[in-house]
Amino acid sequence: MPARHRPPSAARDLIPDQPELGELRSAAAGCTACDLYRDATQTVFGEGAASSEVMLVGEQPGDGEDRAGRPFVGPAGRMLDQALAEAGIDRELAYVTNVVKHFKFERRGKMRIHKKPNAEQVHACFPWLEAELQVVQPRVLVLLGATAAQALLGSSFRVSRQRGEFLDSDLAPRVLATVHPSSILRAPDEEARTLAYKGFVADLAVVAEELRGPAS
Repeated sequence: MPARHRPPSAARDLIPDQPELGELRSAAAGCTACDLYRDATQTVFGEGAASSEVMLVGEQPGDGEDRAGRPFVGPAGRMLDQALAEAGIDRELAYVTNVVKHFKFERRGKMRIHKKPNAEQVHACFPWLEAELQVVQPRVLVLLGATAAQALLGSSFRVSRQRGEFLDSDLAPRVLATVHPSSILRAPDEEARTLAYKGFVADLAVVAEELRGPAS
Protein backbone atom coordinates (compact mmCIF):
# COMPACT_ATOMS: atom_id res chain seq x y z
CA MET A 1 0.00 0.00 0.00
CA PRO A 2 1.22 3.56 -0.48
CA ALA A 3 3.56 4.88 2.19
CA ARG A 4 1.16 7.45 3.56
CA HIS A 5 -1.29 4.72 4.58
CA ARG A 6 1.26 2.64 6.46
CA PRO A 7 1.36 2.24 10.24
CA PRO A 8 4.62 3.19 12.00
CA SER A 9 7.75 1.07 11.62
CA ALA A 10 10.51 0.63 14.18
CA ALA A 11 13.04 1.78 11.57
CA ARG A 12 11.58 5.28 11.71
CA ASP A 13 13.08 5.82 15.17
CA LEU A 14 16.57 5.48 13.66
CA ILE A 15 16.12 8.18 11.02
CA PRO A 16 17.54 11.66 11.79
CA ASP A 17 15.14 14.61 11.68
CA GLN A 18 17.01 16.24 8.80
CA PRO A 19 18.78 13.28 7.22
CA GLU A 20 21.69 13.21 4.83
CA LEU A 21 22.60 10.11 2.84
CA GLY A 22 25.72 9.38 4.86
CA GLU A 23 23.80 9.59 8.12
CA LEU A 24 21.04 7.38 6.75
CA ARG A 25 23.52 4.77 5.55
CA SER A 26 25.22 4.67 8.95
CA ALA A 27 21.89 4.44 10.81
CA ALA A 28 20.54 1.72 8.51
CA ALA A 29 23.59 -0.43 9.20
CA GLY A 30 22.16 -1.13 12.64
CA CYS A 31 18.53 -1.66 11.62
CA THR A 32 16.74 -4.58 13.27
CA ALA A 33 13.19 -3.55 12.35
CA CYS A 34 12.51 -6.98 10.82
CA ASP A 35 14.06 -10.43 11.14
CA LEU A 36 16.08 -10.34 7.90
CA TYR A 37 19.11 -8.75 9.57
CA ARG A 38 19.78 -11.99 11.46
CA ASP A 39 20.86 -14.00 8.41
CA ALA A 40 22.02 -11.28 6.02
CA THR A 41 25.69 -10.33 5.92
CA GLN A 42 24.97 -6.61 6.16
CA THR A 43 22.55 -3.84 5.30
CA VAL A 44 22.78 -2.86 1.63
CA PHE A 45 21.84 0.80 1.43
CA GLY A 46 21.31 2.91 -1.68
CA GLU A 47 24.18 4.32 -3.68
CA GLY A 48 24.55 7.55 -5.62
CA ALA A 49 24.54 11.30 -5.16
CA ALA A 50 21.87 13.30 -3.36
CA SER A 51 21.70 15.45 -6.51
CA SER A 52 20.79 12.50 -8.78
CA GLU A 53 17.98 13.31 -11.20
CA VAL A 54 16.90 9.68 -11.53
CA MET A 55 16.36 7.10 -8.78
CA LEU A 56 15.98 3.41 -9.58
CA VAL A 57 14.34 1.21 -6.94
CA GLY A 58 14.44 -2.58 -6.94
CA GLU A 59 13.16 -5.25 -4.58
CA GLN A 60 16.10 -6.29 -2.39
CA PRO A 61 19.84 -7.02 -2.61
CA GLY A 62 20.89 -10.38 -3.99
CA ASP A 63 23.69 -12.70 -2.93
CA GLY A 64 26.44 -10.63 -4.57
CA GLU A 65 25.07 -7.38 -3.17
CA ASP A 66 24.79 -8.86 0.31
CA ARG A 67 28.45 -9.84 0.25
CA ALA A 68 29.68 -6.60 -1.32
CA GLY A 69 27.42 -4.23 0.63
CA ARG A 70 26.46 -2.38 -2.57
CA PRO A 71 23.22 -2.45 -4.59
CA PHE A 72 22.99 -3.85 -8.14
CA VAL A 73 26.51 -5.26 -8.48
CA GLY A 74 25.52 -8.86 -9.27
CA PRO A 75 24.23 -10.35 -12.56
CA ALA A 76 21.03 -8.27 -12.49
CA GLY A 77 23.09 -5.17 -11.78
CA ARG A 78 25.34 -5.83 -14.75
CA MET A 79 22.28 -6.21 -16.94
CA LEU A 80 20.92 -2.95 -15.55
CA ASP A 81 24.21 -1.20 -16.33
CA GLN A 82 24.12 -2.48 -19.91
CA ALA A 83 20.48 -1.46 -20.42
CA LEU A 84 21.04 2.00 -18.94
CA ALA A 85 24.00 2.54 -21.26
CA GLU A 86 21.99 1.44 -24.31
CA ALA A 87 19.11 3.72 -23.30
CA GLY A 88 21.46 6.68 -22.84
CA ILE A 89 21.46 6.98 -19.04
CA ASP A 90 24.74 7.26 -17.14
CA ARG A 91 24.49 5.04 -14.07
CA GLU A 92 27.05 7.24 -12.33
CA LEU A 93 24.42 9.99 -12.39
CA ALA A 94 21.66 7.75 -10.97
CA TYR A 95 20.77 6.80 -7.41
CA VAL A 96 20.11 3.06 -7.08
CA THR A 97 18.48 1.37 -4.11
CA ASN A 98 16.00 -1.29 -3.01
CA VAL A 99 12.75 -1.34 -1.07
CA VAL A 100 14.22 -3.94 1.32
CA LYS A 101 17.80 -3.42 2.47
CA HIS A 102 18.65 -6.97 3.64
CA PHE A 103 18.99 -10.10 1.50
CA LYS A 104 16.21 -12.65 2.06
CA PHE A 105 17.15 -16.15 0.98
CA GLU A 106 16.80 -19.86 1.56
CA ARG A 107 19.70 -22.27 1.56
CA ARG A 108 19.97 -25.06 -1.01
CA GLY A 109 23.16 -26.86 -0.21
CA LYS A 110 25.90 -24.25 -0.34
CA MET A 111 23.80 -21.83 -2.39
CA ARG A 112 21.69 -18.96 -1.08
CA ILE A 113 18.59 -18.64 -3.24
CA HIS A 114 16.63 -15.37 -3.40
CA LYS A 115 13.29 -15.44 -1.62
CA LYS A 116 10.69 -12.70 -2.07
CA PRO A 117 10.24 -10.47 1.01
CA ASN A 118 6.78 -10.51 2.57
CA ALA A 119 4.55 -7.50 3.24
CA GLU A 120 5.70 -7.17 6.86
CA GLN A 121 9.36 -7.04 5.83
CA VAL A 122 8.64 -4.48 3.11
CA HIS A 123 6.72 -2.38 5.62
CA ALA A 124 9.45 -2.60 8.25
CA CYS A 125 12.09 -1.33 5.82
CA PHE A 126 9.98 1.27 4.07
CA PRO A 127 11.02 4.32 6.16
CA TRP A 128 14.54 4.04 4.73
CA LEU A 129 13.22 4.35 1.19
CA GLU A 130 10.98 7.26 2.21
CA ALA A 131 14.01 9.00 3.68
CA GLU A 132 16.06 8.38 0.52
CA LEU A 133 13.28 9.91 -1.57
CA GLN A 134 13.13 12.88 0.79
CA VAL A 135 16.86 13.55 0.44
CA VAL A 136 17.38 12.83 -3.27
CA GLN A 137 14.05 14.20 -4.55
CA PRO A 138 14.62 12.67 -7.99
CA ARG A 139 13.18 14.19 -11.10
CA VAL A 140 12.35 10.69 -12.37
CA LEU A 141 11.62 7.67 -10.15
CA VAL A 142 11.94 4.26 -11.82
CA LEU A 143 10.39 1.26 -10.08
CA LEU A 144 11.99 -2.04 -11.06
CA GLY A 145 9.60 -4.98 -10.69
CA ALA A 146 6.39 -5.76 -8.87
CA THR A 147 7.65 -5.52 -5.27
CA ALA A 148 8.98 -1.98 -5.73
CA ALA A 149 5.98 -0.84 -7.76
CA GLN A 150 3.40 -2.25 -5.36
CA ALA A 151 5.25 -0.95 -2.30
CA LEU A 152 5.08 2.60 -3.65
CA LEU A 153 1.98 2.61 -5.84
CA GLY A 154 -0.29 0.16 -4.04
CA SER A 155 -0.86 -3.60 -3.97
CA SER A 156 -3.27 -3.51 -6.92
CA PHE A 157 -0.68 -2.05 -9.30
CA ARG A 158 0.39 -4.37 -12.12
CA VAL A 159 3.64 -3.64 -13.93
CA SER A 160 2.51 -5.70 -16.92
CA ARG A 161 -0.39 -3.31 -17.54
CA GLN A 162 1.32 0.06 -17.11
CA ARG A 163 5.02 -0.46 -17.69
CA GLY A 164 7.01 2.10 -19.60
CA GLU A 165 4.59 4.99 -19.12
CA PHE A 166 4.65 7.91 -16.74
CA LEU A 167 2.17 7.64 -13.89
CA ASP A 168 0.38 10.20 -11.76
CA SER A 169 2.04 10.20 -8.34
CA ASP A 170 3.22 12.62 -5.68
CA LEU A 171 6.41 10.57 -5.19
CA ALA A 172 8.33 12.46 -7.88
CA PRO A 173 7.58 14.70 -10.86
CA ARG A 174 7.82 11.61 -13.09
CA VAL A 175 7.27 8.00 -12.00
CA LEU A 176 7.64 4.98 -14.26
CA ALA A 177 7.47 1.24 -13.57
CA THR A 178 9.20 -1.50 -15.53
CA VAL A 179 10.44 -5.03 -15.00
CA HIS A 180 13.30 -5.96 -12.72
CA PRO A 181 16.42 -6.98 -14.68
CA SER A 182 16.51 -10.28 -12.78
CA SER A 183 13.26 -11.27 -14.52
CA ILE A 184 15.08 -11.04 -17.85
CA LEU A 185 17.76 -13.40 -16.58
CA ARG A 186 15.04 -15.88 -15.61
CA ALA A 187 13.49 -15.93 -19.10
CA PRO A 188 13.15 -19.52 -20.37
CA ASP A 189 15.30 -19.22 -23.50
CA GLU A 190 17.54 -16.87 -25.47
CA GLU A 191 14.73 -15.60 -27.69
CA ALA A 192 12.59 -14.70 -24.67
CA ARG A 193 15.55 -13.01 -22.96
CA THR A 194 16.31 -10.95 -26.06
CA LEU A 195 12.71 -9.81 -26.35
CA ALA A 196 12.45 -9.00 -22.63
CA TYR A 197 15.72 -7.09 -22.70
CA LYS A 198 14.64 -4.99 -25.69
CA GLY A 199 11.44 -4.08 -23.84
CA PHE A 200 13.43 -3.11 -20.77
CA VAL A 201 15.75 -0.86 -22.77
CA ALA A 202 12.72 0.72 -24.47
CA ASP A 203 11.22 1.56 -21.07
CA LEU A 204 14.49 3.12 -19.91
CA ALA A 205 14.69 5.08 -23.16
CA VAL A 206 11.45 6.81 -22.13
CA VAL A 207 13.24 7.89 -18.96
CA ALA A 208 16.32 9.02 -20.91
CA GLU A 209 14.19 11.18 -23.19
CA GLU A 210 12.58 12.84 -20.18
CA LEU A 211 15.96 13.51 -18.59
CA ARG A 212 17.22 15.16 -21.78
CA GLY A 213 14.37 17.67 -21.64
CA PRO A 214 14.27 20.78 -19.44
CA ALA A 215 13.41 20.26 -15.77
CA SER A 216 9.87 21.35 -14.95
